[in-house]
Amino acid sequence: MPVQLVCFLLCLLLGWNCQVAAAADAEIVETRPSQVDPAVLGVIFSGTETLHYAVSWSGGVKIGDIYLKIQKEKTKDDAFSISAKVKDYGPLELLYPVDDSFTCWVSGPMKLPYRYEVHQKEGFGREITRLTRYDQENRVVRYQKNKEVEEQFEIAGTVYNEFASFIITRALAWQEGEAVVVPTFADKKRHEVKVTLVRREQRHTVFGDKATLMVQPKMQFKGLYEKSGDTVLWLTDDRCRVPVEIHSKIVIGSLVAELVEYANSACPELLKVKEH
Repeated sequence: MPVQLVCFLLCLLLGWNCQVAAAADAEIVETRPSQVDPAVLGVIFSGTETLHYAVSWSGGVKIGDIYLKIQKEKTKDDAFSISAKVKDYGPLELLYPVDDSFTCWVSGPMKLPYRYEVHQKEGFGREITRLTRYDQENRVVRYQKNKEVEEQFEIAGTVYNEFASFIITRALAWQEGEAVVVPTFADKKRHEVKVTLVRREQRHTVFGDKATLMVQPKMQFKGLYEKSGDTVLWLTDDRCRVPVEIHSKIVIGSLVAELVEYANSACPELLKVKEH
């Protein structure tokens, strides 16, 4: 169903639900502070950042929109919320309406998640809630779906989720060809996901022609929805590291998310170019 593709791309867009798990007796790898550019992270978490993506399916058929916002959390020092909404588009809205919202709260110098809420309203009358709580210090993750019994999982090290991993990936201080591990909790396990800077290249974006970083996470499991190929994203090669485009192959065709609107008071130099 095409609307499922929108939700699938959200998972790809906001993180790496992927399996690159090390052997049980191998050394636990974590993303180190030295692997993150503090200046970039400071820009991303400077106040409020908003991003709007148009999602298209094979052949350029638009199937939905994703709205992402990062903002300071008022109730806790050094904490931010990362929220997203998914809306289907055109005839799909009549056939199978979707109004999904996702919010992740992160804190600390490495912006690790401590709470994640999902509220899915899909179809006619179908509604699901999910709550995940992360105790990074004691290495425990707690998960609850609707009003079911809460599950608890022990983890070997700190973890990100699909939201927080996406954000920390933007701030990685790569060397070209180098892979950086971003540990991610998915499918009730901790996975050590390798993210690589493939190359630098010029690309046409909503801001005009820009120098970009082509980045690829090594994804080896399907997560919520089936996939058949690699995911690639392009970040602006500047202090804002804005994700301007994401491509992913799936079983039926491919998906593309293109940034169409962006705002961050810390990045006044990035303005949308008007098409003539």
